[in-house]
Amino acid sequence: MYTGIVQAQLPISSVAKKEGMTTFSLEFPAQLMVGLESGASIAVNGVCFTVTGISGSNVSFDAIRESLALSNIKYLEVGSMVNVERSARQDAEIGGHVLSGHVSNTATVSHIETSENNCRMTLTGDDTWLKYVFDKGFLGVNGASLTVAKLDREARSLCINLIPETLQRTNFSLLKVGDEVNIEIESQTQVIVDTVERVLAERYQ
Repeated sequence: MYTGIVQAQLPISSVAKKEGMTTFSLEFPAQLMVGLESGASIAVNGVCFTVTGISGSNVSFDAIRESLALSNIKYLEVGSMVNVERSARQDAEIGGHVLSGHVSNTATVSHIETSENNCRMTLTGDDTWLKYVFDKGFLGVNGASLTVAKLDREARSLCINLIPETLQRTNFSLLKVGDEVNIEIESQTQVIVDTVERVLAERYQ
């Protein structure tokens, strides 16, 4: 479980692409190394990964075919900046909303509007996950818990607002039009929508 509060943005230190899998590593700062062991869960750009190796402060992960197909992890190169969050402790404050690290798919950055101390980003997606998105609802974007500021179902797009603190803490300040971001929908909303659809389908068969 994650809180959607990104703890650090870190550069990829190594990438090894194999058949059906990519192994990559990050150099963790001291505060993220405390108590870290192989087998722990870490969110990288919002995708839950298991720590497969630790050498000093170098932490390794394996991304399998499904994770690569559904996320922007497939685009990682040495030097790519990623958002990182360690799994939440039982007594952790949920400053964002509960995330599982199971991304639904990616969205494409279609527009970025910036002004002094403000940034609004428009993302374009598809109906497979947009049907679970609502105005002022929560969404996990590259592992960050964000509020949907505006939704346009006809255009298949949504807008998010990014405050200076979020831009400084995350890799959103590096995004350009055409880049892909990982999306995790709010799980309770998905359950409600799917249940309503199932009940209606059964009723009007």
